[in-house]
Amino acid sequence: MSQPRAIVAGATYLLTRRALRRHFLFRPDAAITQLIVYALAVSARRYGIRVHALCAMSTHLHVVVTDVEGVLPRFLQFFHRLVALGTKAIRAWEGPVWGHEATSVVRLVTRAAVAEKIAYTLANPVGAGLVRHAREWPGAKVLVGELGRGVLRAKRPGVYFDPSNPAWPEDAAISLALPPAVAEDDADAFRLEVGAELERQEAEAHASMHRKGHRFLGADRVRKISPAQRATSSEPSRGFNPTFAVGRGHADARRIVAAAVRAFRTAYREALEQWRAGLRDALFPAETWWMRVFHGASVSDPVIVL
Repeated sequence: MSQPRAIVAGATYLLTRRALRRHFLFRPDAAITQLIVYALAVSARRYGIRVHALCAMSTHLHVVVTDVEGVLPRFLQFFHRLVALGTKAIRAWEGPVWGHEATSVVRLVTRAAVAEKIAYTLANPVGAGLVRHAREWPGAKVLVGELGRGVLRAKRPGVYFDPSNPAWPEDAAISLALPPAVAEDDADAFRLEVGAELERQEAEAHASMHRKGHRFLGADRVRKISPAQRATSSEPSRGFNPTFAVGRGHADARRIVAAAVRAFRTAYREALEQWRAGLRDALFPAETWWMRVFHGASVSDPVIVL
């Protein structure tokens, strides 16, 4: 059984989901880039999601968002369904598109964590040995200079989306928002912060490639890989699936958030045991989502910290 997860209105997250068996289904060509940007723009507008950063790798997607209304599961279900169905049509792909593991959802608690994970998102193609610099990645992405002021825009794909359905506009766009942790008058400083972290991560990737005696694949070769192929490079075990990040040097925040996560899970399990015993007045902790939405369970009021 998976751990219960609090869905927090206004929280910022790093979201990651992988293609089935690491197939290159999202190889960065024009059709897939158009699909991913269109699906993200339509889905984010539908559920009030604020998009901060994006990098569509050949085998997985990274998106950094803020869930303003506390509807993240709805957004993920809708967005991933559009991407899957569009990919099946573009690639003439039979069977599932997404891997069997659940979407990685990491709550970014501090400004430092937001900056680090946005930089990580942008640096992904470099860390994977594909291009020397993040800006060279040919797929759907956000550049540092676009943070908080760029726009993701795409025309309706020619597959799957019915032109006569008003749910699928001819053009879809979503403005890139600043994370809640960043004030408008601090936007330039935040972009510099992310840029510096991106440079640090790129330098680490360059040093790693040099030690291994490897060369970067390059954008042209990336585009030529068959979507039916699978990544064969070694990949760290994903046995540990973090639920939050606080950034380097924030040990106190880590302890506080970890204690809150443990308290939520304990309260949730206690309420679930009562529910299973037939007590329909069991009170689940604030920010419970599944039991509240699908079973009408009662939840406690959120704790307001002054």
